[in-house]
Amino acid sequence: MSSAFNFRLDAADGTARAATMSTAHGEIETPVFMPVGTAGTVKAMTADSVRATGAGIVLGNTYHLMLRPGAERIDRLGGLHRFMDWPGPILTDSGGFQVMSLAKLRKLDADGVTFQSHIDGSSHRLTPARSIAIQQLLDATITMALDECTRFPATPDEARQSMELSMRWAALSRDSFVARPGYGLFGIVQGSIFPELRAASADALRCIGFDGYAIGGLAVGEGQAMMFSILDITVPHLPADRPRYLMGVGTPDDIIGAVSRGIDMFDCVMPTRAGRTARAFTSQGVFNLRNARFADDGGPLDPACACPACVKHSRAYLHHLFKAEEMLGPMLLTWHNVRYYQDLTRGLRRAIREGRLAAHAGQVRAGWNAPEDLP
Repeated sequence: MSSAFNFRLDAADGTARAATMSTAHGEIETPVFMPVGTAGTVKAMTADSVRATGAGIVLGNTYHLMLRPGAERIDRLGGLHRFMDWPGPILTDSGGFQVMSLAKLRKLDADGVTFQSHIDGSSHRLTPARSIAIQQLLDATITMALDECTRFPATPDEARQSMELSMRWAALSRDSFVARPGYGLFGIVQGSIFPELRAASADALRCIGFDGYAIGGLAVGEGQAMMFSILDITVPHLPADRPRYLMGVGTPDDIIGAVSRGIDMFDCVMPTRAGRTARAFTSQGVFNLRNARFADDGGPLDPACACPACVKHSRAYLHHLFKAEEMLGPMLLTWHNVRYYQDLTRGLRRAIREGRLAAHAGQVRAGWNAPEDLP
């Protein structure tokens, strides 16, 4: 695989790891949370504000960008990095999840999927080769193999058939990927909640060989305990010298639990979506800024945070913005939430390097459960 795409383990605390990933677009320190910029933008944020949170890598999506404005157009305009003002690393999802969840009509076969756009009903064909080609046109630093998103719940037979199709597509994705210094290709473990299928999928991906390994099909309704159980089963089957990426996860508590189980990379729409709906993740727990109790609260949203929402404004002002339906409210709260997730993973990295992850995780969780100092 790509010779200059490098994953260096810096420290370990139990099964948790702190590492540095070298790429064509810069280094990534892990554990890392990747803000989701589905359509070439992290919603309600400028690229400068995303950078100000400390984020080092963002996520884009093949499905959305192939439909609008089109991968070929983005390529002509200099690639996604230039298009969205993000010279740093970008990971692009393969589009498989969105085809299954958003497309109006879809027909699946052994070689790919034909679907109708949710935007205008136009017909499109996505195969492993096409997905990889689109991601290359976008100039993705990390390309994801095309997979089928297994529905949940699924029977063992359904999950097996879906997993085996994803492994076929993984091999075809690998065959289509053009290795370039500093660029990586990740395979995706599937298998629903069935331990033997997860193990078989991970082993199949190792045989194919990838620069990194993602775990997909979780946080889809199975619950945190089951998710952690699947991670406990799956992670030992993944190479220790490659990054591990848990897709679409999740809450701060999910991230802490997954990091302690050896996961390095995360993405989720939760912090940005919550910010647009007046919910703030803080060191004291989750607040709903629409709540009337904040109307006269002159204190900072989170005294432990240095984002503009916390340093320059009060809880009362943020409450007012949402009550008045001013767009600045979602912008400030999204900035805060993305900063909170970056602070969370920074703290986990530091704790792993210092060999005190368990104590640090306990302190973070205790803050969420502490009595609120609110009027």
